[in-house]
Amino acid sequence: MDSDSTGRGTEASGTERDSLLRLLGGRASALDASLPPVAFGLGWVLSGESVAAAGISAVAVGVVIGVWRLLSGARPLAVLFSLLAVLVGSIIALRTGQAIDFYLVRLASNAASGLAWMISIAVRWPLLGLVVGTLLGQRTRWRRDPDLLRAYSRASWVWVGQYVTRLVVFIPLWMINAVVPLSIAQVVLTWPLVVLCVVASWWVLRRTLPPDHPGIRHARGPEDVVRRISGR
Repeated sequence: MDSDSTGRGTEASGTERDSLLRLLGGRASALDASLPPVAFGLGWVLSGESVAAAGISAVAVGVVIGVWRLLSGARPLAVLFSLLAVLVGSIIALRTGQAIDFYLVRLASNAASGLAWMISIAVRWPLLGLVVGTLLGQRTRWRRDPDLLRAYSRASWVWVGQYVTRLVVFIPLWMINAVVPLSIAQVVLTWPLVVLCVVASWWVLRRTLPPDHPGIRHARGPEDVVRRISGR
């Protein structure tokens, strides 16, 4: 998608980048990931380090956010999984008696997600392509476009970096029992990091796709690739 003298190409790229952010969850899913941990940390401090009070605070905030997301049209299954993560984290902390263990679910989910993205790249089914292709109604047509397949594979490494970054920060804080700093890190490394990740992965996508490619919404078929190679 080339930019012409009127800047229409740049405007279209910006629109697609913003669409990519919405497709990948946007601000609402970031609230799911950041506010309940903050509520847990605040509840723990304000209650005199009561794990039970901290857990109740986190679950209550998770329920409020879940109801708001449902009313806003979010997918019920996504809301359920987010609330379940908060509930399981609270139960683990109550069972162990250690507030810091509330974040074990977050550590495990980030490790599993990073591994899943790396495997998807290795087997040439990059998760970025699967997610965006499905939400755009393309299903797996993008895999028949070599340019899109290569671009999604490279851009998916940016998302691997997101999970690795979180683990590099979260694990040391968990090991030293830093409940409040870990709560703060959940905020800093959620919405801001997701935005940075979307911008970076979009840049990789655009840099990898050839200049004449119509964009992520328009996967080329084999016949288009042949015509491009033959110059017809």
